[in-house]
Amino acid sequence: MGTVSAVDQGSGTRLGIAELRKLWSAYGHDLLVHDPGGRGECLVRRGELIATAQALDPVLDRYRRWVDDVQHDEDLLLARVRLRGAERDRCVDMARETAGVAANHVHFGCPVMYGTPVMYGTGAQAQEAPPIPEPPAAQWEPPVVVGVLDTGCDPHPWFRDRPWFEPVPEVLDADDDAGQDRQAGHGTFVSGVLLQHAPGAVLRAQRVLSSLGFTDDYTVVSGLRSLRLAAASRGEHLGVVVLTAGCHTADDECPPILRDELALWSGSVVVAAAGNHGLRRPFWPAALPSVVAVAATGSDGAVAEFSNFGPWVDAVAPGVEVTSSFVRMTGNGGRDFGFASWSGTSFAAPRVAAAIATALHERRAPEEATRLFRPRSA
Repeated sequence: MGTVSAVDQGSGTRLGIAELRKLWSAYGHDLLVHDPGGRGECLVRRGELIATAQALDPVLDRYRRWVDDVQHDEDLLLARVRLRGAERDRCVDMARETAGVAANHVHFGCPVMYGTPVMYGTGAQAQEAPPIPEPPAAQWEPPVVVGVLDTGCDPHPWFRDRPWFEPVPEVLDADDDAGQDRQAGHGTFVSGVLLQHAPGAVLRAQRVLSSLGFTDDYTVVSGLRSLRLAAASRGEHLGVVVLTAGCHTADDECPPILRDELALWSGSVVVAAAGNHGLRRPFWPAALPSVVAVAATGSDGAVAEFSNFGPWVDAVAPGVEVTSSFVRMTGNGGRDFGFASWSGTSFAAPRVAAAIATALHERRAPEEATRLFRPRSA
């Protein structure tokens, strides 16, 4: 299967999953590599189980002596069960032993990670380029609403005067080290890709991805549900939903709570990044049959070396040196808006999502748009 790694944009080297765990653990996140170097290698929240409401009592009956804490979410009908002692390292195996419970998998953000995007137009960088044109101020009727689950969306000039815009400010320095976090600005960038190719769409941002570059099953499902509830309260229909993070799992099956939540989205087209590990191994939720999985291509149209691939990939789109809107923290803690160039399947996915949104606007079937982005081998 190959081991999980991510490309360092600055050095061109690959960071193994153990290095990523160490990197994120330095910020206080207790993470566990399951089956290091093996076929089931994946990253999970150490000592954490997720149980459905129906399964919680049986889970507690079975594991009570190892349970340290239980947190309920009444809206999600889910609970997080935190283990104590040596059993914390057995959370994946314990989840396999009992129905209705699962480990809490860590999801990777999907730019070419751990390099800094080059920001244009600020005067702060040696490498400059002219700003790219602002997307037209279009407004489609009836509206086509696109949900974006990412790091948020800042009031960049491209967005702030549009009637639908509701800022979800980016967290630029979560670790408080006086420097911009590795994936801060990611959601603003992704939203800019969408708007460039679907300028009349309504974008709804939901923060699920940390500015350090990862999230987990529980947070993604919570974000999906929050997006659904917010749309219902507005009387909106979410035509397209974009997810730019994902995970591998021990058994190469989709995490159950994520699979069950996405089953409720049959009225929307869900588009997800295929991941940047250069592997054929299924990456979730992109590999779900109901989800449009998008790999990245370079300027030659070939799948990029960093991109995941395989029969579960449904579409390919440009994902190398994409240019879009960006926000960067200034030296005094302020914000500077400009443009950046970045690579990854994160930026291929919104390109396909924009094409699907345009098809919905034109009252065409989403499949027509997806066919335009089919992999060459399909």
